Amino acid sequence: MSQLLEFASNHYLLVSAFFLLWAVFFVLESRRGGKALSPQLATNLVNQKDAVIVDLRDSDEFRAGHIAGSINIPASQALERIAELEKYKDKPIILTCDMGAKASHLGRQLRGKGFDELYRIQGGLNAWRGASLPVVKD
Repeated sequence: MSQLLEFASNHYLLVSAFFLLWAVFFVLESRRGGKALSPQLATNLVNQKDAVIVDLRDSDEFRAGHIAGSINIPASQALERIAELEKYKDKPIILTCDMGAKASHLGRQLRGKGFDELYRIQGGLNAWRGASLPVVKD
């Protein structure tokens, strides 16, 4: 451990550059899956730009409670059902799941398929509920 500290103090520019590049990589990689939005900003985007919310959870979870007006396409079927999303290509698409991990992963895949205006709710449906925003049940 003392050698690591000695190395860092002797090569502070090199260590600083490493951490800077790591941070830049992390930020760029996280944005590839779509820009993260708070639940309030997602609501604004739906109201102002007619954004479409795609819920990536399983059908049972979706029926137990989802954002009003959202479309359910389970993450495991999303690439098979991409034709359903093609008609929304000209609108902003907001991806959501439980915590946000599936949304980020699928966002990267959709960006590769030509979807440009992608967003994801940071924290997923848990953040939506945490912000005391309504969910509907089927």
